[in-house]
Amino acid sequence: MPKMKTKSAAKKRFSFTASGRAKAGVAGKRHGMIKRTTKFIRDASGTMLLSAADTKIVKKYMPYDR
Repeated sequence: MPKMKTKSAAKKRFSFTASGRAKAGVAGKRHGMIKRTTKFIRDASGTMLLSAADTKIVKKYMPYDR
């Protein structure tokens, strides 16, 4: 059986916690920051945990990153 390939885009954007949840950067911080509130910018710093449904999709893209 051949090895499955990891999606290159996924390995650059997501990582997994020890319990198997997917971590990703928060969206909406690339440009147009003038119109964003200070609260939004503060809450969107760092990374966030994806929902269970999204984690299931990401795990298909990264079969060996567990």
